Amino acid sequence: MQAPPVSETPADPPPLLVRRLRWAQPWQWLAWGVRDVLRAPWIALFYGLCFWAMALLLGWVFKASPEYLMSMASGCLLVGPFLAMGLYEISRRLERSEVPELGASLDCWSGHLQSMGMLVMVLMVLEMLWGRAAMVVFAISFDTGMPTTASILQTVLRRENWEFLLIYLAVGAVFAALVYAFTVVSLPTILDRDTDALTACITSMRVVGLNMGVMLLWAGMITLLVGVSLLLYGAGLLVVGPVLGCASWHAYRASVYVEQTADR
Repeated sequence: MQAPPVSETPADPPPLLVRRLRWAQPWQWLAWGVRDVLRAPWIALFYGLCFWAMALLLGWVFKASPEYLMSMASGCLLVGPFLAMGLYEISRRLERSEVPELGASLDCWSGHLQSMGMLVMVLMVLEMLWGRAAMVVFAISFDTGMPTTASILQTVLRRENWEFLLIYLAVGAVFAALVYAFTVVSLPTILDRDTDALTACITSMRVVGLNMGVMLLWAGMITLLVGVSLLLYGAGLLVVGPVLGCASWHAYRASVYVEQTADR
């Protein structure tokens, strides 16, 4: 009597592991990002133009309807990482000694639609909550109506409005921290390992949790560089945006690995 055939099941993918990072590594990521941009300058310029357009849109919203600035900023935080995914693809190809292509970078997400869709939903919920929270802070702080664009800075910086400014910044910091923790390496993980969104987000949070100090330094570097790049009508994003996108790929490669390919 023959034994029943044993059904073959696909092997489970190896678990994603996270490394403890060193304080000097964020500077290395930045240097490698500059190197990748110099190796693919025209593709990087395209993405830089996209980031600059987003900055110009934010400036227009600030002038026209400042109460919607936080909502629009959160929307840009939603779009920005997906633009950066094309830059991750560029760095990935360069790392493999392959030629980067604009078309391939624009289409690199198409093979990960399910995971990307789930991550989009999570970020959209955070975006809506962030925008709603910002509007509530404005509403309870300015019951006589929204300040005009010309006077908003003078209004919020007055001594009597310090509570509003503190609450507004605290709310923004909380949601920015959540977005950062969820996405700092989740998108490169999806692109490189084809993981589901939940695994990618958990991995990203594990990286932040294990390396809180280093990842806070990396967040501070990103914030500083983006802030400086916005000074001249956002034109600095032509360079800073692509560099940070490519550097973020190297941040992922330095912090996430599987046991079989622990080569960096």
